[in-house]
Amino acid sequence: MRLRSALATLLLVTGCATGPSLENRGQVTVPPGDSHRLTVGSAGFTESDLLAQMYALLLDRAGHDTSVITVANRELYEPALESGRIDVVPEYAATFADWLAAKTHGADAPPAGSPDLGATMDALRRLAAPRGLAVLEPGRAVDQNAFAVSASYARRHDLRTLSDLGASGLKVRLAAGDECVQRPYCAPGLRKTYGIDITGVDPKGVGTTQAKRAVQSGTDQMVLTTTTDATLDEFGLVLLADDKHLQNADHVVPVVNRARAGGEGVTKALDRLNAVLTTADLALMNQQVDSWRRLPKDVARSYLEEKGLVR
Repeated sequence: MRLRSALATLLLVTGCATGPSLENRGQVTVPPGDSHRLTVGSAGFTESDLLAQMYALLLDRAGHDTSVITVANRELYEPALESGRIDVVPEYAATFADWLAAKTHGADAPPAGSPDLGATMDALRRLAAPRGLAVLEPGRAVDQNAFAVSASYARRHDLRTLSDLGASGLKVRLAAGDECVQRPYCAPGLRKTYGIDITGVDPKGVGTTQAKRAVQSGTDQMVLTTTTDATLDEFGLVLLADDKHLQNADHVVPVVNRARAGGEGVTKALDRLNAVLTTADLALMNQQVDSWRRLPKDVARSYLEEKGLVR
């Protein structure tokens, strides 16, 4: 497995404005391929780096010659995936479905993702196929938006779920990104679905250290983060369960260029990871990289060796 330089990555993506599949939308007849040389893309954040490294190691074991590149922008790596300059990327089902819907139908297109995994996958595959992309089976691991409070606050008010918080009648100031004010999965959804009294949004970002410290100190009562956030314990925070399924089905899912990596060999190799990888596993690996300063490739290999997926 090879790691391409940042310069090579830049040269790669600048030549990929659109994919050839768009010229023949609705007429995709190319058979699924199983190319020997495959390029795995990462979106450049810790979790994506880990997933890309695990994909590459599994594909290497299956007999492919892989390289990993980082393209930290979906607007760049998705066209590269369509054109076959990138062959495989780790994605998130609902988020990618929504992104493709907006790209296909315009920014005002209704969301394609939903809390229903089956419906989300059906929508995602319908949007991906005309672009020459194949969406493999989703794994067990989910990286969704999640909401955390301090452990002491949860104990004091007997909170385990977002429904508990809504029923408590407590006034809640939420540390999150400023877009939370309008996004249906955030402040509006918390009010509508759970009846939580959100008094305001403190624009400190999603899961940032600043946002977590605001909840730790009591300045804010809740923070928007993700289900694979590995640093909650460090701030004395706990997640409240999304028991009414406000959040969409953002299961980890491999997306491949059908002509180059849509064949049975690639599918079988990556399905082996789907069978074992959990949300908790991802959170622990994120922690090893972000808090323990281990390299994503080393963490990825250790995990696969522990699960008996590579030697």
